[in-house]
Amino acid sequence: MSRSQDLRHNVINQMLDGIEQRHIPSPLPPQAALAEMFNISRTTVRHTLHYLHQRGVLEKVHDSYVIVRQPAGEDRLADVALPIAEQAARVEEAFFQMINQRQLLAGDNFSELQLAQTMRVSPVVVREFLLRFMRYDLLEPIRRGHWRMKKFDQAYAEQLFELREMLETHALNRFINLPASDERWIRIRDLLDRHRELRDSIASSYRRFAELDKAMHTLILSAANNVFFNQSMEIISVIFHSHYQWDESDLKQRNIIALEEHMAILTAMIHRQDLNAQRALHRHLATAKSSMIRSINQYQRN
Repeated sequence: MSRSQDLRHNVINQMLDGIEQRHIPSPLPPQAALAEMFNISRTTVRHTLHYLHQRGVLEKVHDSYVIVRQPAGEDRLADVALPIAEQAARVEEAFFQMINQRQLLAGDNFSELQLAQTMRVSPVVVREFLLRFMRYDLLEPIRRGHWRMKKFDQAYAEQLFELREMLETHALNRFINLPASDERWIRIRDLLDRHRELRDSIASSYRRFAELDKAMHTLILSAANNVFFNQSMEIISVIFHSHYQWDESDLKQRNIIALEEHMAILTAMIHRQDLNAQRALHRHLATAKSSMIRSINQYQRN
């Protein structure tokens, strides 16, 4: 299947999902608005409307299209999308990446259809992720299918940091006591090697640190073998690793310092130096808290 045909099939299926979920009103918006909504050309919009008209889902009334019946399974074209589980993983990764790359900022509005088109997944999968993420109070619905990223204050950040400190201190103690045969010891050594590699190019590659930051803290938390710890990692990652609502003016210097602190933690862990590992972790978390408060306050002033 060609790339253009692949795109058209995906758009047709996404528009069917939008109609089914009542994200698309009747009469349909103008073609220019649909093109912007799905981030596609008007040619692709016309092709999609023509197909849905032929299928009897839409009827043309004067210059507009109205929905005359709900989509059925046979209206969908050959499914070129990923399996649902893989789509969900893609949405989570892409959403956090958009935050990390400053494509989603506090106060920004966006639609489920825009995200679905950008991520090349079903709008239903996007909606399910956003409904789950909404429990962290960083996201609010403004109308059906449309959302706004929320701002948080210092009190919210400090409470989250307190939770993070308790979880990671406990998890680090559990990690130090893992048996030597546990495969996570191999992963911790690999992480130290990746930190050393990044240190050699940190001046130009400092943004890559966010990936290592998440990887190290997620690995430490895994030793707790607690599903609730893992769930907490989602919001911790957004605030601390993707720096949601942080000022970035001194990001390079912060990451250089944090990289060295990471290496101290990892080295102490590998040598089973319990007290040194705990001290290094507390020092790193204290630095992170100080940076977080200063950066968030600076962001709010801008």
